[in-house]
Amino acid sequence: MPAPENRFKTALARGRTLYGCWAGFADPYATEVLTTAGFDWLVIDGEHAPNDLRTVMHQLQVLEGCHSQPVVRLPMGESWAIKQVLDIGAQTLLIPMVESAAQARDLARAMRYPPDGIRGSGAALARASRFSGIADYTETANDQVCLVVQVETRAGLAALDDILQVDGVDGVFIGPSDLAADMGYRGDSAAAPVQQAIRDALGRVAASGKAAGILARDEALARQYRDWGAQFLAVGIDVLMLAQAARATMARWRDGDA
Repeated sequence: MPAPENRFKTALARGRTLYGCWAGFADPYATEVLTTAGFDWLVIDGEHAPNDLRTVMHQLQVLEGCHSQPVVRLPMGESWAIKQVLDIGAQTLLIPMVESAAQARDLARAMRYPPDGIRGSGAALARASRFSGIADYTETANDQVCLVVQVETRAGLAALDDILQVDGVDGVFIGPSDLAADMGYRGDSAAAPVQQAIRDALGRVAASGKAAGILARDEALARQYRDWGAQFLAVGIDVLMLAQAARATMARWRDGDA
């Protein structure tokens, strides 16, 4: 029996446009609620949300068998952290602040077993192998991992063409907020120079044959990014959805009582 098919990776390879949402509550109950919306993919965020290894695992368990495919974002690209999340069942990783082809190659190797990489072969006791229930896991897992690197600085954009040449990088996610800050427009990713940089980057990624991704909560902006070449788009953030709905509800009552 081989490793499970990574349906997110398969869909990207087939050229499908995928719509996703950030899962920032760090709780499986909230993530399960998101699955009912039918998002194609959900980011279990370990960079800016209070996730740890166990909360990530619990959300992977909730997502198993669902239409929504999990994408785990680590706060960094350390090989030991990559090994741990792969062993608990993650197959698609999103790694922030990638700024060179060498860094991308190291990430791709960390996700793969030898001779293609350096992933430790302790899958016998791992959830990913169904606790040794998948006999061919270590022989087949390399084909089912998916690496998405975040390019979100001027240095990353300068190295983008080299990053796109790295075997094992399946997609590039452009980070508008960090890019804007790095370009001197903190808090203003709509600034014309930032938008031009995003357009150029999305076009280069799409032209390379790899998948381009981005976050845009504004519908018109998301459509624009899609037109510029984005193939997988995050169109919502769960904590903000709740915050905005709650504030709007209270504002209606407050205004009504005034």
